[in-house]
Amino acid sequence: MTDTDCRNQTAIMEFILLGFGDLLDLQIFLFLVFLVIYITTVATNTLIVVLVMTDRHLHTPMYFLLGNLSCLETCSICIILPRMLASLLTGDRTISVSGCFTQLYVYGFLVGTECYLLAAMSYDRYLAICKPLHYSTLMNPRLCLQLAVGSWLNGSLAPAIFLFFLSQLIFCGPNKIDLFYCDSIPLMELSCSDTHLVILLDFILACVFTLPPFLLTLTSYVCIIATILRIPSTTGKQKAFSTCSSHLIVVTVFYGTLMIVYLLPKSDTLRELNKVVSLCYTVLIPLVNPLIYSLRNREVKAALNKAMRKCGFHKTMQRL
Repeated sequence: MTDTDCRNQTAIMEFILLGFGDLLDLQIFLFLVFLVIYITTVATNTLIVVLVMTDRHLHTPMYFLLGNLSCLETCSICIILPRMLASLLTGDRTISVSGCFTQLYVYGFLVGTECYLLAAMSYDRYLAICKPLHYSTLMNPRLCLQLAVGSWLNGSLAPAIFLFFLSQLIFCGPNKIDLFYCDSIPLMELSCSDTHLVILLDFILACVFTLPPFLLTLTSYVCIIATILRIPSTTGKQKAFSTCSSHLIVVTVFYGTLMIVYLLPKSDTLRELNKVVSLCYTVLIPLVNPLIYSLRNREVKAALNKAMRKCGFHKTMQRL
């Protein structure tokens, strides 16, 4: 369809997020499940942020970056799940064009920021394991703050550029998105304008803004694993690996699901699988990340026990 034909048609004012609308008998069940996930995710991530801020033993670069990651995960779940919960409860699956673009920008901004934060955390682990004698000098508070601020700023650039060009497209045809949130590829598929340049721009931005932090993360862990393998004692290897195992799990899950979502062929037979993986990527990762760090991290568990004792929960639990 040419741009002239597009202008002769009425531009749509809203999109329909199909989500899980075809599972009519499970709407209440899904609402309760996602409500529990939402509350748990916000509570656990907020708890980590509070622990990092209040416990002086966690005032280190690693936990400062972890606090930023937990803050990011809280924002991420809040941009996706409340809209999905409202849709499951009321049956209203519509979202305005401006609301869809806003959700697309904010979520893209958070995903980009997470790429850079994970890279910063991997660099921190690289210095701690590969250059332990110079760690305190290299990873000083100023550099740590610069890494965190730079992550948030860099994460905001790519979606802002992409959204500017996406907003120039005309949407006048079908308005149904077979997902539970607004994503770039389904939106471009709905446009009746020529999207070749926007698709190319999307690919270039993805390479320019996400490939460098991914390569930095990958390089850091290659160096970390090589250093750990050179440690002569088994105990030393286990101790060194335990300092980065939680972050390695988070990185693997994050980039693994990210690659499946955006590199999986967009055929009709794989559409449902793509929706399931998208659910894991957008909803379950923010839930799992704080659990991985809190359950596998001795310092976080110690800070939590200390906070519980201060609040009197520890004695209460012992009486029960």
